[in-house]
Amino acid sequence: MYPVSPNTVLANALGNAEDVLAPRIHDAKPDRMVFVVGTQINGAPHIGTSLVQSLTFAAAARTRDRYGVPVAVTFGALDNAPYELVTDPVSGHRYQRAYAQALGEQQVSTQVDALYRPMFDALSGATGIPYLVEMYSDQQRSETYRQTWLRLLPRLDACRWWLAPSTGVPHVRVPCPQPGCGWAEKHAERTRVIIEGKERVNVSAQCLHHGPYSGTIGPPHGAYLDLSTLYRNLVKELALSADSRALHVMVKGGDWVFGSNLVDGALQAAGLTQGRLPARLFCPQVVTDTGAKLSKSLIREGRAPLPKGAEPWMLDTRLWSGTTAEYAERMLALAESLFSDPRHFFRSYSAAELGRLMTTAGSRTAA
Repeated sequence: MYPVSPNTVLANALGNAEDVLAPRIHDAKPDRMVFVVGTQINGAPHIGTSLVQSLTFAAAARTRDRYGVPVAVTFGALDNAPYELVTDPVSGHRYQRAYAQALGEQQVSTQVDALYRPMFDALSGATGIPYLVEMYSDQQRSETYRQTWLRLLPRLDACRWWLAPSTGVPHVRVPCPQPGCGWAEKHAERTRVIIEGKERVNVSAQCLHHGPYSGTIGPPHGAYLDLSTLYRNLVKELALSADSRALHVMVKGGDWVFGSNLVDGALQAAGLTQGRLPARLFCPQVVTDTGAKLSKSLIREGRAPLPKGAEPWMLDTRLWSGTTAEYAERMLALAESLFSDPRHFFRSYSAAELGRLMTTAGSRTAA
């Protein structure tokens, strides 16, 4: 059973949801396409994460079949997500330690293999779309990412208000390098970036436990480079734009619509022309009965109740009663329902309505 969806300006202009990518595909005429989807690695995925991931594979498959272009999916595993947050009683500044520093990159990679790869393997097997997992820790140390950041720094003044509209100071976090530490000021109030050459930057900061420290960053080496969300996306998308043979499609949840306006403004301020802006696909957002985004963090912290009609597995997909393969099939069947009409795709859904649609959509195999 399909949902009942109102018409919208965008849906009225499209025959199919993936038509929103058509202008970029016809303009770029790419040799291949890469659908890029990421998530913070902060525990087990919830239904919103699964929905976006499933829609990414479904969109990639529909695009491949329609345009005959080779496609792939890249999953960005953001292991720089905060693991711990504390307030320094002396300065009043907030400090964070990310998953990569608190658990270690190997343990986080093992967690990704356990919590995310089985679902990606199932989605890839069902759609025939290959995928790649890229940890942020690996991305930030890559020569392409660091060279992009270094080239951006001299132009940062032109785009800093896009990246940090409240302060004009985009956050650069370089975790304390002392063994077993890894703390960094969340808002980087005392972090200073000094350009020492085209391929060398010195960053100084203040540790929660060890006082002042500094580190150098260059293309092939240097300190861990953690950037605030908008800043990180700007650097990533600038780096991807250098590949003229591939069209990269940024796939995000609907809550990213407003933030992406700022990223696009920063891309243009940095000198990227409109024609080279990355393609974007915003997926339906899962909301509560109040219209707010379904947040597993708020519910787990007791700051919001589990919405009426929602199930515990929606906050932790490991609690799904069936196998991962069955879950992936059900999510892809749901994706087919949402892709059946642009009105169904470009909107939000309550957790209860998604649960109903998953039940009535059945499996792709049965269909």
